[in-house]
Amino acid sequence: MTAVDPRAIFPSFYDNPAIRALATACRWTISGRLGELDDDSGRKAPIDVRHLLDGCNPGCRHAGPLRGAFALDATCLLTLDQLADSLPNAANAAFYLQAPSDGLVVIDVEPGCPPDVAADILRLPGILYSELSMSGRGFHLIAPLPANLHDFPVVADKRVLREEHGWYEILLDHWCTFTRNPVPQRIVEHVAARPASDRFSSVEDLYADLAAKAKPSISIPSTAVGTDGEMPDIPYAEAIVEQTLAGSRDRLKTPEDFNSDRSRWEFSVLGVLYTGMQLPLRTYRSFGAQFSSGDEAWLLYKTSLAVIEPRPKHAQMRNGRPFLLDRAAALVAAREASAEAG
Repeated sequence: MTAVDPRAIFPSFYDNPAIRALATACRWTISGRLGELDDDSGRKAPIDVRHLLDGCNPGCRHAGPLRGAFALDATCLLTLDQLADSLPNAANAAFYLQAPSDGLVVIDVEPGCPPDVAADILRLPGILYSELSMSGRGFHLIAPLPANLHDFPVVADKRVLREEHGWYEILLDHWCTFTRNPVPQRIVEHVAARPASDRFSSVEDLYADLAAKAKPSISIPSTAVGTDGEMPDIPYAEAIVEQTLAGSRDRLKTPEDFNSDRSRWEFSVLGVLYTGMQLPLRTYRSFGAQFSSGDEAWLLYKTSLAVIEPRPKHAQMRNGRPFLLDRAAALVAAREASAEAG
């Protein structure tokens, strides 16, 4: 296949100001199927694009062995222009959005969304970019960060806000796979011709509607996650710790961000590390490895020791285990309970 410049094929994507604002972040890759290259049963996931390129032979049809991205930086990912130059024939462009720092949110309208609701979202003022989803029946929209983002404390630890029927969602801290296919003019004209609706008048209205209905994180005791007296033999433990640290260090806050409240800071660090750890965990699970909640607590604890300086309180025992291990278990329990609650 002859390589072409994707920027010439998808100018509405690559020249879009919102996309250009994200382009320099080293959080771009492609979404593909893990497992055998010709096996359609593989799980679709963001690819470790640097590993893919390292394994590519000149003239090869498929670029190297595929594995999931386990870090949200140059360890696995590229800038958008690097991606376009390295894989010009890629079928998509995937980006890890960090809304608060990127200043943008992505609204994902699913194919099953009722046409009138989808139309109301498509014509919201302030939409900076819009495209068709892979199915051709859904939409991806980029909008500025809602001005009322911090008006709903319950959303503080949410990565996604989903509409109750699954019709649409707002992505806040999540992978986004862009097709780069613009919304056809016929759809734009159809939406513009529809009668006005008072369902949503702004992105802030849409966000507030979802945020007001978001369920608070469930309070679960740390004892809900069991840990033995010693760390068990966890597959790929060393690699998971290293990859979590590599992908999370630049996202860690400092104690000063919490008015020097080290307890709050430490739990923030555990939260960032837990999120970063999910990438390598998903990758190794795709290889057949299994991890219990207790394993995750141990891995989180071991990772935290590399970035949290010891203090006297850490020598204390909680529920028969070191203080930080108990805090790690508490966070794992809360995140798992929140995920099960939807």
